[in-house]
Amino acid sequence: MFYKDERLAIFIDGSNLYAAARSLGFDIDYKLLRQEFMRRGKLVRAFYYTALLETEDYSPIRPLIDWLHYNGYTLVTKPAREYTDALGRRKVRGNMDIELAVDAMELAPRMDHAVLFSGDGDFRPLVESLQRQGVRVSVVSTIRTSPPMIADELRRQADNFIELDELREVIGRPPREPREPRDARPERDQRPEREEGAPPAAD
Repeated sequence: MFYKDERLAIFIDGSNLYAAARSLGFDIDYKLLRQEFMRRGKLVRAFYYTALLETEDYSPIRPLIDWLHYNGYTLVTKPAREYTDALGRRKVRGNMDIELAVDAMELAPRMDHAVLFSGDGDFRPLVESLQRQGVRVSVVSTIRTSPPMIADELRRQADNFIELDELREVIGRPPREPREPRDARPERDQRPEREEGAPPAAD
């Protein structure tokens, strides 16, 4: 339940939300996400948390990070650490739980409702603490994957559980339609395409 006059803040655990949406088979449109929660209440702040590998010359997430930075999100990033596990596999560690918890606790006196986009059970004590300070907490994740992406203890602690799959129509990016092959176009469209910079052909 959302109320129009309540002060709302969004906390997005980037890697967790990405994994949940991917497991459901859709991509998040972050512009639509922010608009949706601006409609549901008075949006105070929208945080996005992610760890970045500094060793990579180009990170596939960099365009998203830059876009979020210029479009109303508060970006919280830190370097991810690479390590090799006991079996010699390359792993990346980049937990942002502490950063998210600190921001939520600091903002608690200035918000009525926190929306946490994560299914990580480590956030249960944070949710409980926010509730003790009078903040209602909604958690967005999914139980429609196998196994569910949300920890049972987090779902039980939250005031409200929002199924991510049910937001698909509202905050999902529309799937890209495959381009129609040229042979399938109507006959009148079959003329050769003009090269870029060339003058239009005389009819």
